[in-house]
Amino acid sequence: MTTDVKQDGSAAPPGPALAGEAGRQARARRRRRDYLLFAAFAAPNFFFLLVFAYWPVIYNAYLSFTDWDMVSSSWNMVGLENYSSLFTDPDFLGSLWTTVLFVVGVVAGGLVFGLATALLLNQRLRGRDVVRTLTFAPYVLSGAAVGTLWLFLFDPNFGLIRPLLAPLGLTAPAMMTDSKWALFGLVMVYLWKNTGFVAVVYLAGLQGLPRDVFEAAALDGAGPWTRLRRIVLPLLSPVTFFLLVTCTISTFQAFDVIAVMTGGGPGTSTSILSWFIYDQGFRTFDAGRASAAAMVMFVVLLLITGFQARFLERKVHYQ
Repeated sequence: MTTDVKQDGSAAPPGPALAGEAGRQARARRRRRDYLLFAAFAAPNFFFLLVFAYWPVIYNAYLSFTDWDMVSSSWNMVGLENYSSLFTDPDFLGSLWTTVLFVVGVVAGGLVFGLATALLLNQRLRGRDVVRTLTFAPYVLSGAAVGTLWLFLFDPNFGLIRPLLAPLGLTAPAMMTDSKWALFGLVMVYLWKNTGFVAVVYLAGLQGLPRDVFEAAALDGAGPWTRLRRIVLPLLSPVTFFLLVTCTISTFQAFDVIAVMTGGGPGTSTSILSWFIYDQGFRTFDAGRASAAAMVMFVVLLLITGFQARFLERKVHYQ
């Protein structure tokens, strides 16, 4: 490296090329520091995500190709045998159909009742805050407590359902022991438990809507139904999309209330995919079939979520 010398013999400052090179090196060092800082903060999160999220899925996929009984220390690779046996098993195919009915009933009903509740709680009513709290309370209760409560309410001899139907001359059905009513009863319980969450999310969306739009619509003569259909629902479409995705995933994973109230019965009338996986793994001790069923549920959820993100999001208005 050379240094320019002035006529009086003193050293001249570095030229523009050297100054530019020094600036680039300084910026490169800052970028490296930023990357290292990012890695220091993000690495623990990525590590736990890998260990507790991705690795279980990979290991479950591996087990789905084995015949492990969850007791022995070794197992054999059986290829696609577990999958082929699942799709020829009437119980598994029945659980798929039961899951569809259960998810559609809980998600669709939850969105409808949740929006209706949010519209009601958005009004200026006396005691509104207390009602909001009571509406959300069932969502934070444990599934075991909810299941125990509703078992008593559904009891045909001593439950609340009996005095409600007696004045109408109707006999209380055995909701949890009759295969014709058990799934319907479970849908009712999950609607009661989840509607508060949906209502609170919708209520937050309603309170964020611009007031001037509703005032302009009222001046133009738009009635409540027209405002709901033409203004509220389009503006709430991002909230609806969020709830549709999250509620679908959580409903597929429903387990606790089913375990307390029906145990998948009577027969297999309330055996959804999550309960079928538990039954195969921890009652039959067939880890291979349980893992294969879990992978089927994983793929189904992946396809449903992808469909929602790919096609339904087009109808979402973010402005």
